[in-house]
Amino acid sequence: MTTIKFFRRDGHYYGFEETGHTGYGEAGDDVLCAALSAMTMLIINTIEISYAADVEYQVDDGATRISVKCMEALPDYSTDEKKQYAISGLFQGYFFQLNDLMEEYYDFLEVEEVDE
Repeated sequence: MTTIKFFRRDGHYYGFEETGHTGYGEAGDDVLCAALSAMTMLIINTIEISYAADVEYQVDDGATRISVKCMEALPDYSTDEKKQYAISGLFQGYFFQLNDLMEEYYDFLEVEEVDE
């Protein structure tokens, strides 16, 4: 099972951490894992390139862990409110997308929110 924890502060989403294998299919043929990887890279690239913001991400293949954070989604780290809203909204959109996926793949995904 893959667990995805979303980080939120004062209602602003600013990152997530994915851990574990989905177990939906064999390695290399797991379409659910591929979907998660594609969505994660879309978020990283959009933040870095489209929003010109610093995104911190770490991939630990051995521990099956991916961590993605962008502090510029928080008011304390950026004065550009539009950028904050866009980045936080991107993370929030991923949160809702995963909740939709859990309806069908509930044995393979778990999604949580962590308020800090």
